[in-house]
Amino acid sequence: MSDRAYVYYIKPIVDYVSSFMLLILFSPICVLTIVAIKLDSQGPVFADVPDRVGRDRKPFHLYKFRSMIQNAHNLLRTDDKFEQLYEEYKKNSYKIAGDPRITRVGKFIRKYSLDELPQFINVLRGEMSLVGPRAYYLDEFTAQQEKYPDTKKLINKVISVKPGITGLWQVSGRSEINFDKRVEMDAQYVDNISLLNDITIILKTPWAMISGKGAM
Repeated sequence: MSDRAYVYYIKPIVDYVSSFMLLILFSPICVLTIVAIKLDSQGPVFADVPDRVGRDRKPFHLYKFRSMIQNAHNLLRTDDKFEQLYEEYKKNSYKIAGDPRITRVGKFIRKYSLDELPQFINVLRGEMSLVGPRAYYLDEFTAQQEKYPDTKKLINKVISVKPGITGLWQVSGRSEINFDKRVEMDAQYVDNISLLNDITIILKTPWAMISGKGAM
């Protein structure tokens, strides 16, 4: 089987079937996470965040369990008390160590990637893949391309495929990797998409989740 045949015919089927089965498998954990979020803080169960950039720059709503205070994304950009935090956020490739907006339950579910479980819904909707590049925010793309102009050549390649729940950079350091290196690794993944590479990344994902290495 050629890699092209895998990408266009086999991978979508594997994504759909696997996501359906995994969503059922993890449903008890999802229920417990929902209860914990509602008991811990006010706000919706799912993160209230802007759309992400999908394949061919098509925006889509990414489902994640809420791990921060309500309206955290907007407050970071509009509330004066978060002005310094927002500058740190942009400076550190859109990641913040010790983010004060994260709730108590949020710290736990982010560390073990439980907040990512609802993304199986995105896979079932055809918006994401099990394995693929990171799903970036639009403003993240714009700002980080200015900071790392060399990444512009790689981004078109990255968005030529569906973003993934897990991927090469996620199992290689997660939040510890800056934007330029993440895009480079995402482009490397696109250049080498194959069944074997996807299986390798999937097999590495549970350890990345359990260890919590690089999580923020």
